[in-house]
Amino acid sequence: MKRSLGIDLGSSSVKVSLMDIESGICIKSCTCPSVEMKIDSPVKGWAEQDPQMWWEHLCTAIKTIGQTEDLSTISCIGISYQMHGLVALDLQGNPLRKSIIWCDSRAVEIGNEALESIGREKCLEHLLNSPGNFTASKLAWVKRNEADTFAKVARFCLPGDYVAYLLSGDIRTTQTGLSEQILWDFKENKTADFLAEYYGIDTALIPPTVPAIGVQAHTNAATEALLGIKEGTPISYRAGDQPNNAFSLNVLQEGEIAATGGTSGVVYGVTSLPKADKLSRVNTFLHVNHSADNPRYGVLLCLNSVGIMNAWIRRNFCPNLSYDQMNELAASVPEGCDGVSILPFGNGSERVLGNKEIDASISGLSFNRHSLAHIIRAGHEAVAFSFKYGIDIMSGIGLQPKVIRAGKANLFLSEVFRQTLANLTGATIELYNTDGSLGAARAAALGAGFYASEQDAFASLKVLERIEPQKDTKIVAHYEKWRCLCEERLNRK
Repeated sequence: MKRSLGIDLGSSSVKVSLMDIESGICIKSCTCPSVEMKIDSPVKGWAEQDPQMWWEHLCTAIKTIGQTEDLSTISCIGISYQMHGLVALDLQGNPLRKSIIWCDSRAVEIGNEALESIGREKCLEHLLNSPGNFTASKLAWVKRNEADTFAKVARFCLPGDYVAYLLSGDIRTTQTGLSEQILWDFKENKTADFLAEYYGIDTALIPPTVPAIGVQAHTNAATEALLGIKEGTPISYRAGDQPNNAFSLNVLQEGEIAATGGTSGVVYGVTSLPKADKLSRVNTFLHVNHSADNPRYGVLLCLNSVGIMNAWIRRNFCPNLSYDQMNELAASVPEGCDGVSILPFGNGSERVLGNKEIDASISGLSFNRHSLAHIIRAGHEAVAFSFKYGIDIMSGIGLQPKVIRAGKANLFLSEVFRQTLANLTGATIELYNTDGSLGAARAAALGAGFYASEQDAFASLKVLERIEPQKDTKIVAHYEKWRCLCEERLNRK
């Protein structure tokens, strides 16, 4: 019996799935903790997490599966992780500070300075992005503001690289990981030394690269002693959560589109040509199956506040309701929510808004007319409107979705959200029997050679539901009203 372990390290929780490789069926999953992990924000716009917290929850999740399953049967491990986070390590491999995670905004101005100093044309030609608020700029912030800490940095890496290091003792990254840190030179096909030099970052601090899909390292004796996973088990896949979501949905070829509505909202399209949005409102990275002979790039639209907004509404308005009950309430009021509109941008600066932080707001609220159901529906519509806003930007660089694939989970369980999105974009939405941890497990089995081809890896992937777009002039009018509110707020900044 051969089994694959998939790890999905998010900013809300850590999910682990044990998959039977032959059938592709999930044997058991565990999500830890049961409530959202803490994000520390000591200053407005900051977002930090303790890497040790990730490890503790990961170990708890694996051990929970181990209560009923023999973990010594695991044949390979795949890791998906929250993108763009900075983990700074000392000579002993210990974190020097909390991780500055994906939704942290503190480095925006540093990235803007780099864009102007290096030159917009060169950045877009070589990096396909502004240095923006990505990992390299976050490390530059540490250098500028925490000089004593920066002086002790022996390596820096992404959250997934750190987890792989703890499992194996080997610190490595991937070329796809370098591209999401904005440390990959797409024109020269190598590490972006010029950006590291501009920031004063020694490239010796960057770990060596391994393939995203393929054997990267092997688990060590400490992992066997702690978790029961045999020493020498290959770690054979590593990818950021959004490229991994695309892999999970078999979105690997040009023109294919994946989406997710978890902690963040993401639309991710694949192209064979390196394309850049001139304003870096959507971002381009190497895709997990990229190679020099068969280039594949992922164009990513990220909306920070999807899951956190839904969780905020639940926590503050209806803590005793389940998300399923909230979805039912949302469907009980008419589209347009009788005039209630929400701008859902309350989780740091938004790339799709030019890295501006316009905050969240609720408008059109009448105490005599509106109920909890209106607030919930307005939130779901606001996320669909935000997706539409970003997809229109993606269409400007040649990606126009006809089919959007997603896992049947999170906000895609909301009838209001998914039908609104389909009607606004004109795209069919396909919902599949997969998630990030299962995708990582499939990819690990492919990378370790247990599947002969991608076709074999996705043999068990099934469409559970299709949502067809409907002609709906009313929702288009509601979207236009929302877009005007959004752009009015943008113009104030």
